[in-house]
Amino acid sequence: MTLVIAMDGPSGSGKSSVSKGVARALGLRYLDTGAMYRAVTWWMLHEGVPVDDPAAVAARAGDPDVRCGTDPNASAISVGGTDVSGPIRSAEVTGAVSAVAAVPEVRERLVALQREIIGAGGIVVEGRDIGTVVAPDAPVKIYLTASAEIRAQRRSKELAGASLSSTQADMARRDRIDSTRKADPLVRAADAVEVDTTSLGLAEVITEIVQIAKGADAGDRVREALSAEERP
Repeated sequence: MTLVIAMDGPSGSGKSSVSKGVARALGLRYLDTGAMYRAVTWWMLHEGVPVDDPAAVAARAGDPDVRCGTDPNASAISVGGTDVSGPIRSAEVTGAVSAVAAVPEVRERLVALQREIIGAGGIVVEGRDIGTVVAPDAPVKIYLTASAEIRAQRRSKELAGASLSSTQADMARRDRIDSTRKADPLVRAADAVEVDTTSLGLAEVITEIVQIAKGADAGDRVREALSAEERP
């Protein structure tokens, strides 16, 4: 497997900006798994499926045709041929995505699709269960984190008209759901490198992770070379 970088962490930790930056720096593909869950959530809402009813969501989990691009400069996502890059960032989808993502049937389908996209590697994958479930064998695992206040400040800037207090409360709610759900909860992989972005700029975080990735890649190449020498 060529390089796979698993980037996990809670909302507002900087996963998207950092993952795209690292992918550009290393010439890798990029996959936003959170956007895939948002796309399914958008479809459920669009189709009138009660998103607070796990059984109803599970029954329709296989219906939406989700297609996700891997270009870090233009990571488009569509459902049934409709570009939903904008709609999936709406407040309605944001408020419902954790409930939809907690449904095992939804996770099972999207994890299979994510693994298919990852393929032989050469990709940075961001989400909440990449290093633990989607790509547990990834040679580079990063867990991004930041203080609750900083995370809320970052997210409120992205959401026009959202107050800091309401954003922080919503993020705490989502963190609680994501961390306590039975199916693939948000946890740090035991072998992940934790990077606290609270006091770091975007460029600093990208540089740190690129160095971690290059070190892991160099280590893999040495091990492959030694293994080849040992073969008769």
